[in-house]
Amino acid sequence: MKVFESLYKLVSTAQVTSPSPFNPLSLLPGLFTLTPLTTIAQRTAQRGTSPLDPLVLAPSLHFQPTANDLNKGEYPACAALTSGYVFRVENPATVYFLQRVGRTGCLTDLNVSAQASPSRFLPTRDEALASLGYYAAFGCSVFAAQRVYALGDIWGSFFISNLVLIRLINFLVLRHRSQPGWFGAPEPGVQGDLFILLSQDRWVRVRGPVDDLKALTSGTWLSEPTTLDTFFSAVAKLLVYANVAVAGHATDAGVYTIASMLLVNAGLLAFDNLRIRKLNMYGRTMEAVGEPKRYFRRRDLAEQLIKESGRDDWAVAMGLIVKDKASTEKNEGGRVTM
Repeated sequence: MKVFESLYKLVSTAQVTSPSPFNPLSLLPGLFTLTPLTTIAQRTAQRGTSPLDPLVLAPSLHFQPTANDLNKGEYPACAALTSGYVFRVENPATVYFLQRVGRTGCLTDLNVSAQASPSRFLPTRDEALASLGYYAAFGCSVFAAQRVYALGDIWGSFFISNLVLIRLINFLVLRHRSQPGWFGAPEPGVQGDLFILLSQDRWVRVRGPVDDLKALTSGTWLSEPTTLDTFFSAVAKLLVYANVAVAGHATDAGVYTIASMLLVNAGLLAFDNLRIRKLNMYGRTMEAVGEPKRYFRRRDLAEQLIKESGRDDWAVAMGLIVKDKASTEKNEGGRVTM
């Protein structure tokens, strides 16, 4: 019995002298950061990068470089109704936007034009109004950082600083990769009319100056990363996972502040993404015009566009219609199979 009494005293003494028990909730900020959401990537694909990005902290910030993969590998067929040429939309960000605005069994009309203010740093008035959630997330991040600093929470401040550093690295890498590239030969003053055939029977018609259409449909939005880009992206990813351990040492008040900030910002950015109806890229804007028009048959849509364009070679090349060979085969004495 004396042995058990000694063991009991030893355990009791250890409990008194040990530090405060581990709080499982301290893992929330790190787990929220690692959540595989595409909220930030979606905004990046539709709005590009912004100098405020490093101070807009939200879950899945390490998924921002995957904005180029949101199109899920789809490169839809596209026909120029004015010339009859058929090609593909090669810009992944444009394809993702078309997937969002397209509706099954409907034709969606889009218009492309030059932005009134093509600045890469100063948004237009319409962009600012459409990004109220983004600016609110910026304010929430700054408030949370100030709050954690006022609490004297060194580890919490270090956690937020790491998030800012990760966002800054991704911002610089994406800015470097999003420089204007190849758009084909310029055709100033020429108007274009494109018909795009998306998956799930979504049809889109895009009209505007040919040079603006080329800027948004040809080439790619993000160039292939250089060795230096790959290195810094890898550093940013490592910092995300290392930050999980840092959060475990923050105070309870700091943990709750950071976790609340991440949750609120995720909701604000998701709300903004749902309201975005424009694609801004390279000083051009692509936006929907009117409501999608429903068709009962794809053939009805093809016949209408053929009538408007005055040619059907593009429709044949896209497989929307086939040439009527019955009369030719009858004249040649061949058998007609129905």
